[in-house]
Order: sequence, then structure tokens, then C-alpha cells
Amino acid sequence: MCFLFSSAAQARDVRVTTWNMSWLTLRGAQDSSMPADVYRRTDADIAKLSGYAARLGSDVIAFQEVDGAGVAARVFQAPTYKIFITNDPVVQRVGVAVRNTLTVERHPDVTALNVYSAQAPHPLRSGLDITVSDGKGSLRILVVHLKTGCWDNPPDEQKHACPTLQSQFAVLSDWILERQDEGEAFAVLGDFNRRMTPGDPFFHELATSAPLLLTTAGHASPCWGGEYFIDHILLGGAAKNWLVPDSLRVMSYKHDGTSPKALSDHCPVSVELSLP
Repeated sequence: MCFLFSSAAQARDVRVTTWNMSWLTLRGAQDSSMPADVYRRTDADIAKLSGYAARLGSDVIAFQEVDGAGVAARVFQAPTYKIFITNDPVVQRVGVAVRNTLTVERHPDVTALNVYSAQAPHPLRSGLDITVSDGKGSLRILVVHLKTGCWDNPPDEQKHACPTLQSQFAVLSDWILERQDEGEAFAVLGDFNRRMTPGDPFFHELATSAPLLLTTAGHASPCWGGEYFIDHILLGGAAKNWLVPDSLRVMSYKHDGTSPKALSDHCPVSVELSLP
């Protein structure tokens, strides 16, 4: 299932991707808002990421761990892409790059995903909520990056990050229920920090709000030698029927000696959607 996309990709309708870019920032080594051991990308590193983004050829790229629109635009370059990013006061923000042939309506950030109290020293990330359209069909999209540490633990575990992640899943359930009530085609995608499967109780919680298609179900990721998916693309409403069969792809990186720190420890995960 490991593919490196070429620029001569086959004809398709809309390619949707999620990509955690692993502390993509231009801040200096002395910036106190970041851990001291975070790798700082060089111009050459960013140029490589931009090359992979161009080769990916996606129409919608939901990204995570990006420090603002400026550095995002160096990877997803104009005029091909328009950049939208949350208003969170954190380094690791979520956002989306949308091909300029699509129109975008932005909705308020889903700040309820920050389930911490106002006194918490480090807030959790909001979700980015947009609708994209090709002039005929439209897709409501929520981009997320959820709390790490509850990879496949049971839902009743009261330590580590599981109670926090469960609270965030409750927020997602509410958002999904609203989309279902409004009859919208929708997708929730990003870094869930959860090895979700169709049998996962956390996924079941989301699916009680609306029927969902977990596009990564039954697959493992080849990223950096192989792992279970924590980056997912969920489809709901009419979008469940838009998935092009067997279109799930993971873009792996070339084995040229470049480390995950210089690129990302996550690989882009994509599916093709055939909008009506």
C-alpha cells in the first residue's frame, strides 16, 4: 500500500489528504514557547517538503503542527493553494491548504476541542471548520489534532490522556450530529492520536451520532517502516458514497538519508472523492 505519487497522477475528482508536519516552524532555538529539543527546519528541509507537496498533487491538504500561514505557504505555495489556519495561540496549529480552483467558506473554529480549563498552562488545539465546493457539490470539513497518549487504551481508563481524549471525542460527536441533522456531506480528518478501527469504542462513540466510513479501516501504514494509522479520514453523510474504491494512499518519503526530523514523522494520507 506504499505509493509515492508522481506529478502525472491519474485523473480524479478531488483528492483529500491529512498530513501532520511535525513542529513546522521558523522560530529560533531560543524561543521559550517550544521544547528545547525540537528540530528546526532548514531552508533545504522546507524546500524538500514543498517538493513532496507538489508531487502529492492533492486538492485539499489538512495539516497539523504548523506555526502559522507564513511557513505553511512555503510548503503549499501560491497561486496553487490558499491557506487557512486556526486562530489558536499555540505553535502546533491545524490548518488546510485548498487548491485555488475550489471555493472555501470558513466557519468558526471549533474551540470546544480545548477541553482544558482556562487555568491550564498549555491549551489544546481547536479544529478548523470549512466548506469546500467545486461549484456543483460541497463538502464540510473539520481538521483536528487530538490529545496524544491514549493510543488503544480501553475507554474506561482514568489515567494517562484517555479522559481528555474521550472529552474531545464527545465534542466531535456533537459536531458530527449537527452535520447529520443539517444533511451535509462531511469529512473529519487529521491526527486523532488513536489507532482507530471499526471495533474501537472511541470510534463507536462517533458513529452513534451518524453513520461513518473509516477510510483507513483494515490497513496499516507503511510510513517510516510501518505502523498503525493514527492519522485518519472519516466520511459522513453523502460523502460516504463519494469514496473512490481502493483510493487510500500513503505517500512515503525517498530513502535518501533524510531523517524524519527533517521531513516529518508522519506521512501524508489521502483518498479520492467523486463529488456529484
